[in-house]
Amino acid sequence: MVRELKAGADSCNASRVAVRMEHVECRRGEDRVLSDLSLTIPEGQWVCIAGRNGSGKSTLVRLMNGLLPHSEGRIVIDGLKLTPHTCPEIRRRVGMVFANPDDQFVGLTVEDDIAFGLENLCLRREEMQERIKRYAERLGIKHLLRRHPATLSGGQKQRAALAAVLAMEPRIVIVDEGTSMLDERSKQELLGIMQEMRASGAYTLISVTHDVEEMAQADRMLVIHDGGIVADGSPRDLLGQDELLQMCRLKPPYPLLLSRELRQRGIEIGDCLSESEVAEALWAYHLNGYRIATGTGG
Repeated sequence: MVRELKAGADSCNASRVAVRMEHVECRRGEDRVLSDLSLTIPEGQWVCIAGRNGSGKSTLVRLMNGLLPHSEGRIVIDGLKLTPHTCPEIRRRVGMVFANPDDQFVGLTVEDDIAFGLENLCLRREEMQERIKRYAERLGIKHLLRRHPATLSGGQKQRAALAAVLAMEPRIVIVDEGTSMLDERSKQELLGIMQEMRASGAYTLISVTHDVEEMAQADRMLVIHDGGIVADGSPRDLLGQDELLQMCRLKPPYPLLLSRELRQRGIEIGDCLSESEVAEALWAYHLNGYRIATGTGG
């Protein structure tokens, strides 16, 4: 049973801060995976974490809900200092969706799977049924509730896994490589859902990814390398740094490459991170040229 924690020794004054990590170290045997890492994530922000394989990205997010222990430092999640005592409550507040949703399915049907987490919260049956219906409708999987998870497509599985997490109404949602196993259509559907989550203001969203399109949509981007944060800024600033992308073994987003190519051809537009930005920039460029040519500028 998850019990309510009252303010006291384990409660911290962290108003509007979702995650605070101070000089955190994590070891795997004799190997140091994360070293002297400090980080603050404000409530309601979408933070994208990038880095090459083995850099420590997944370790970092698993520390945030106590799936892995830290050996040094201090971690505060939603105002609670992470300790063995607070770990159950913190796991209730931090939901996590994995790259392979098969790793987190436990029920014989999608409905059973969503209900499993709610049963652990000891909710009344009526409230459980209401939440299952509400989040199944929100994620577009109401017609899949009686299906076995193994019979779903990759995109359907990811939406079912996310519904199970959101039904528990966490304050922080971590999506670890959520788009890595999806086809283009399913990826766009998941990114659309993540945009809606950010726009709602109800969640702090943390995503781990190698997908530059996903990075471009976040509010903030972190780059992890050799167990530490080597870059922290807006996606617009960081995705334009070729050396940084090479270190992460990433290619710049196609719209950014296109906007650079257009500038080389004399079409002066700024860096664009999405196709819609390219279209808007070209339209503005066209209008400006028309006004100059006709003398109607203003």
